[in-house]
Amino acid sequence: MATAYALATSVAPGERLMFQVDGSADGPVTATVYDAVDGTPVARSRVEGPRWVLEIPEGWRSSLYRAVFRETSAEDDDASETDPDAEAHFVVRAAAPGAPVLLSVPFATWQAYNRFDVPGEGLYGAENPERAARVSFDRPGGGPPTERWEHGLMAWLRANDIAVDYCSGLDLHGGDDLLAGYRLLVVNGHDEYWTKEMRDAVETFTRRGGNLAVFAANTAWWQIRLEDAGRTIVCHRDAVADPFSATDPERVTVEWSSAPVNRPENAMTGVSFRRGAGCWGPYMPLMREESYTARFADHWVFEGTGLTDGDQFGRGCLGYETDAADIEERDGVPRATGRDGTPASFVVLATADLAHWAHYGQGGAATMGVFESGAGTVFNAGTVNWGAALHDPAVDRITRNVLSRLSEPPDRSRWTVIGPAADIRALTAVDSRLFAALADGALAVRDLCGQNLRWRPVGRAEGVVALAVPREAVTGGPLGIYAATADGELRYTDADPGPDGIYQWSAFGRVPANTSALAAVNGALYATDRDGLLWTAPLARPDGSSGLDAAEWLECGKAGMLVGLTAMNGRLYGLADDGTILTRRPLAHEPWQQLDGDTGPGTGSTALAAGAGRLIAGSCDGVPLRWREAGPGAAR
Repeated sequence: MATAYALATSVAPGERLMFQVDGSADGPVTATVYDAVDGTPVARSRVEGPRWVLEIPEGWRSSLYRAVFRETSAEDDDASETDPDAEAHFVVRAAAPGAPVLLSVPFATWQAYNRFDVPGEGLYGAENPERAARVSFDRPGGGPPTERWEHGLMAWLRANDIAVDYCSGLDLHGGDDLLAGYRLLVVNGHDEYWTKEMRDAVETFTRRGGNLAVFAANTAWWQIRLEDAGRTIVCHRDAVADPFSATDPERVTVEWSSAPVNRPENAMTGVSFRRGAGCWGPYMPLMREESYTARFADHWVFEGTGLTDGDQFGRGCLGYETDAADIEERDGVPRATGRDGTPASFVVLATADLAHWAHYGQGGAATMGVFESGAGTVFNAGTVNWGAALHDPAVDRITRNVLSRLSEPPDRSRWTVIGPAADIRALTAVDSRLFAALADGALAVRDLCGQNLRWRPVGRAEGVVALAVPREAVTGGPLGIYAATADGELRYTDADPGPDGIYQWSAFGRVPANTSALAAVNGALYATDRDGLLWTAPLARPDGSSGLDAAEWLECGKAGMLVGLTAMNGRLYGLADDGTILTRRPLAHEPWQQLDGDTGPGTGSTALAAGAGRLIAGSCDGVPLRWREAGPGAAR
């Protein structure tokens, strides 16, 4: 019987890959190389001696490959390779980026499971005192597991002619230059073992505007170190046993979330196996019965699926391990708490309650979501077995949506749904809260975030047509919420409610006749009227008294027909009646310019607010609540 292993996990076209091959005296060894994604044979050779060198032709596509070794005799030299003596997997990288998407193959995890439960030779079992703390790539084995968690997505990509380049996960170790050539990194299947250098490279990539799609779970659970020029994995799983505890604690090989590392993996991925679930051993088939439940079906990830909130989809996609976020339900909508390290911008898209898996392994949950990481976007499917359910139309479409959007150049002007439609007459933002005056006369509030939260009534707003809040630390009137009514009254309420949680208005003066929108900037209020004029008035008088008379409003330019007005960072933004967004600085008679990018948030939008670098548009005409970044600047 022959044994074999490759001396590298990846190679570029035009390079040579060496294999260590050991055979018996029973006959010569034949090597056949296949594209492991579709099974196409690409090379065949007789192996002479213990070292076999494979020349990688320039024309080989970037993919995962499988070298099969079999002892043969002259009589059966052309025998089938279906029952090989040994096999070794490797990736052919692209010589230069040929696609916007880079797919990582988890060789470190495959090697970690090699020789499972063999004392002194395998990293498992997790608490076996005889487990190894160091394992080498220079040994047979270390290929994909029997379940082939990664193969489903790879085969689907190939069958659908979706162009991706491949890399070994170890290529991400110091992989800043590699990642710089791509728009999207895909983590697939079961990618459990990461070095600090791998994680640093990926997080730098997303902070700078690259995107990450995780069709996987149990991701980055263990920190590892590499030694011997990357050919040895070190993973003590125990801070006491790891000598780095005394010298370099951030590199100690324990769970990423554990002391002394204290760097929860969900800061990078959004979700964690700490809240996830697992069904192992004989119970693994149970995962075929589980489904996700859609929780934010209006989100772009679900576009074209036909799903509505509460629908189940993706039966069989969950398992054998899942990742999840710590979640609280608010009026039937999930919201990530962030207590476990999940980023504040994380949006819950789908959930599954897997608490009953406690009888089969680990009880917990599964969470699909998306969040912002610096200038980049991270999507996470939250399950190892996503690739096995791509026959499901919803799973297929979600995957296409994610790959299509995240492999495109960034579009910071794109409007994104953040909540259901509501009959909104006016909007404003205060700190991390969004306030709305609704058509039924209610003043309502919700978090200023990307989650599809419901509006919660906190007072009355009869007759209110516009809302505004001045920037903090700006001289002028009190820092609270200002409201203009249809009959010309200006009202005020503090930014925080009374003891009963209800906001109460007090009179603050008058606004120009027929005011349609209101904003506060640089210590002044600005108003637009239905005649297309822009007006301004100071928020405070020189003597320190508050309140505005109608005579104190001065006409300061043309506004056009604006239905919404807001301000942010010393700039006015207007929502025109045709849905376009205009902007100008609050200087005398400075002209308006159309904001770059999308023309507007959609027909029917009637209210505009700003906060945390974003514009938020609401509607009284059935259009969902949406937001977009304020930048890039005005150019047209």
